[in-house]
Amino acid sequence: MIRLFHVSDIHFGAEDRAALDWFAGLVRDEAPDAVVVTGDLTMRARHREFEAAAKWLEGLGRPVTVEVGNHDLPYFNLWARFVTPYRRYRALERMIERPLDLPGVTIVPLKTTARFQWRLDWSKGHVSTRALQQALALVEAAPAGHRIFVACHHPLVEAGTRSTSRTRGGRGALAALSQAGADAVLTGHVHDPFDIRHPSGGGTVRLIGAGTLSERVRESPPSFNEVRIAETGIETIARIMGATPDQSLSPPAA
Repeated sequence: MIRLFHVSDIHFGAEDRAALDWFAGLVRDEAPDAVVVTGDLTMRARHREFEAAAKWLEGLGRPVTVEVGNHDLPYFNLWARFVTPYRRYRALERMIERPLDLPGVTIVPLKTTARFQWRLDWSKGHVSTRALQQALALVEAAPAGHRIFVACHHPLVEAGTRSTSRTRGGRGALAALSQAGADAVLTGHVHDPFDIRHPSGGGTVRLIGAGTLSERVRESPPSFNEVRIAETGIETIARIMGATPDQSLSPPAA
């Protein structure tokens, strides 16, 4: 069995230090096979926030792969946002979309952020044709028999959470990824955990969203997902900080 710790929306600059220490302690004690971060490492994409995030992730001592979130684009500096939007990621460059060597499992990155959109709220998701083509190529190149997980920041379709993603191109991207063989899509952004089966592309794909380890909670306390991958299927457990018991999110078998 492969165990992934799926964490999102850590928001260094508005991080919950107790939640970070709790998560790091569980990583140390339980040694998951890998940690998958689905965006928003920072609050305002400041250098010091990226440096703090890099130091914390390196301290986990496990294989880590990171996808970009909308808060990881420069917020105040428009020149940097449009011309060099990912320059401040240099402290993390070894972890950004890092391939993971996991038996029977392939993690495929999909960028859902945009430097500019023709709408007022640029925090929402956008899947470009180029980003989708790159992800589809990686899905198709995955070894036969692998379970394929797509990692992106924004949910590709709405999952009934209080916050929304309104991802442009998301529904079509989800159908294409499902048809190509993706088993599940790991996301963040909405700060509440979920796991639903979604009919798409002529089949069914799992949509798995992680909560937050920041102070910016919504309906749920700070949490992350433990994703267990076995020959018999995929199980998602929301690991919740505090007195609330962990919750199995996995939907009933179809």
